Amino acid sequence: MIDIFHDFYRGKRVLVTGHTGFKGSWLSIWLNELGAQDPFTERDNYVLSGIGKKIKADLRADIRDGERMKEIFRQYQPEIVFHLAAQPLVRLSYDIPVETYQTNVMGTINILEAIRATDSVKVGVMITTDKCYENREQIWGYRENEPMGGYDPYSSSKGAAEIAIASWRRSFFNPREYEKHGKSIASVRAGNVIGGGDWALDRIIPDCIKALEAGKPIEIRSPKAIRPWQHVLEPLSGYMLLAQKMWNEPVKYCEGWNFGPKAESITNVWDVASMVIENYGSGELKDLSAPDALHEAKLLMLDISKAKFQLGWEPRMNIDECIQLVVDWYKRYKEEDVYGLCLEEINKFIG
Repeated sequence: MIDIFHDFYRGKRVLVTGHTGFKGSWLSIWLNELGAQDPFTERDNYVLSGIGKKIKADLRADIRDGERMKEIFRQYQPEIVFHLAAQPLVRLSYDIPVETYQTNVMGTINILEAIRATDSVKVGVMITTDKCYENREQIWGYRENEPMGGYDPYSSSKGAAEIAIASWRRSFFNPREYEKHGKSIASVRAGNVIGGGDWALDRIIPDCIKALEAGKPIEIRSPKAIRPWQHVLEPLSGYMLLAQKMWNEPVKYCEGWNFGPKAESITNVWDVASMVIENYGSGELKDLSAPDALHEAKLLMLDISKAKFQLGWEPRMNIDECIQLVVDWYKRYKEEDVYGLCLEEINKFIG
């Protein structure tokens, strides 16, 4: 394992919420290989990779339970927190809007309160989404200082979470008073993240793979929708770099940050599905777009200039390399050790 973080995470006590999810499982594998102490927390990559057996404390708890969160933090005394746990699906949020808000807004506030109550925590990286911005379907990317918003319950809940994070940072973790509280809090927003081990409903890559494995056409709801596609390891590398910078210079980096793909990787759903078929070696597409479908954004892009110039971070892969790596995982996961497969992909990414 090439360590681009120069042993920073070795021996650090890291807590990951949402570690059983798609992004959380990849983050836990990476941290485990870097020697972080027990990234512990709450047919997925998490299950297939067996990462739960490699970390010391595989905890399952509801982030809506604020007292339970504080109890976990008291018990394990983490130094760095990555908060990924969420209800992450746009279409599902129309069915369970209240639960979406309870999880994404109050859950985030509960983690912030647990951080506030735990002296050992020095860095908190709160993961939200590119959909937190008030989307005007504009042709240029959103910058970190633009208004929060969101049309659907999911997007608006993430916008509300961002507002809460900013409020807690000003009220309780103000950088001007760092010497008093000793904590650095940032929020991070990524584009449409894809990669091996994602089986969530209503996501283009899982939809493609499920159809291909079943020998059925891939059904596309919004073929012309344009998204900032990026491999899961791209934003994770940004989150981990940011946490390292926050540890070393806590006052300088406690802000909101965008982590998106190269400009040429911003393309529509139909083209992405077509690339999946090309790399998989079989399959066909079926257009199921309907005028009365639930509202989903048609155009959404991020401006990543701030991360590029202030963090020294930028995406490593273009869309072709990204899709090739993603499809390769799904072509191999049934026959190979998935933890080893994930490590291979991490090494390809950072090498």
